[in-house]
Amino acid sequence: MLSLQLKTGDYMTIGEDVVVQLDHISGDRCKLMVQAPKDMAILRGEVLERTGGERPDCVFDGPRRHRQEVVWNRGKTQALNSIRLILRQMDSENPDVRTLKRQLDFIFPPEFASNGTLRAPKE
Repeated sequence: MLSLQLKTGDYMTIGEDVVVQLDHISGDRCKLMVQAPKDMAILRGEVLERTGGERPDCVFDGPRRHRQEVVWNRGKTQALNSIRLILRQMDSENPDVRTLKRQLDFIFPPEFASNGTLRAPKE
């Protein structure tokens, strides 16, 4: 099975008569637009299976879990720096404050926001 990564507005063709375009993404859903000849049946998988059709062997079961990459920008860098400043000003003897600092440093290492990185660090 071919696997493609599309951005909003990207499209692909299938043969000479079918065009599939990614319209938009919202949460864990995307809207695809399909242009195909009227005599070509296009069914959602659940409709196909509900009407007695077989699930194709190439279709995986259940949702796949992909680690989503955090798109980073200056606003998020400023917010991260503000959080670090507030935590520095709080009572560092408090175990909850120490835990928060440790967790923040685990998620976003201190050098991350200061080195101009635009994307969150990869695992």
